[in-house]
Amino acid sequence: MSYAIKIYEAFKDDEVKAKVLSEAIEKLEERYFHVENVATVRDLENESLRLKREIKETELILTKEIEKVRQEIRETELKLTKEIEKVRLDLTKEIMDSKQSILRWLFGFWVTQATFVIGVIWVLLKIQ
Repeated sequence: MSYAIKIYEAFKDDEVKAKVLSEAIEKLEERYFHVENVATVRDLENESLRLKREIKETELILTKEIEKVRQEIRETELKLTKEIEKVRLDLTKEIMDSKQSILRWLFGFWVTQATFVIGVIWVLLKIQ
């Protein structure tokens, strides 16, 4: 039973006063929160402990996730390092093959040039 009704009952012999007092108390009750909604120190401590426990659990989960991501990064880094080394070796082989091909062509070119020059000299000597 609200206080407004109790006051009205107490002052019901004077209807006007009872009505005014009960309305005033009713307005006060509407304005202010009810005591059962107030948190106690124990409630706050329990909530604080619950939140701390939840934070610790979240930290553990995040730590595991971070370690998992770090491991994935290490694996990816190792894989990329191997791929880079393979590409480097392939490029080195291709460069060496190109060098050999160029040397073969140059050798052929110089032999042809020398043969041509010798031929020209021989023709010139024959003409004289």
